[in-house]
Amino acid sequence: MNDTARAITLPTQVREALEAADDRKARDLVALDLRGLTDATDFFIVASGTSDAHVRGVADSVIERMRRLGLHAHHVEGLQTGRWALLDFVDFVVHVFHPEARAFYQIERLWNDAPVVAFVPTPERKA
Repeated sequence: MNDTARAITLPTQVREALEAADDRKARDLVALDLRGLTDATDFFIVASGTSDAHVRGVADSVIERMRRLGLHAHHVEGLQTGRWALLDFVDFVVHVFHPEARAFYQIERLWNDAPVVAFVPTPERKA
């Protein structure tokens, strides 16, 4: 994975998706900036859950937050099993993994040339 997290401004929807995952206590939250690397999407959000139920809960939280913003997933995969959920919102894709699945798929390594944007909750969210 790229060692340096870049200070870039995330689009509102990406930031909201990260916050929704954080609200459900997702672990190791990162966004990969894929702009200029692929035409498929602009960002990948990668997160881990601690169990199958946690993975589903994190994914459901993101889906619900995006729904409230008027966004609907173009494609959803893996939600029922809870090992890995993929939520495709076209401009960004959210991957929520069970830790073993995250280690197996190694999304960050596959896109190691993508700048990494570490998620840091805004001060008012930390309170």
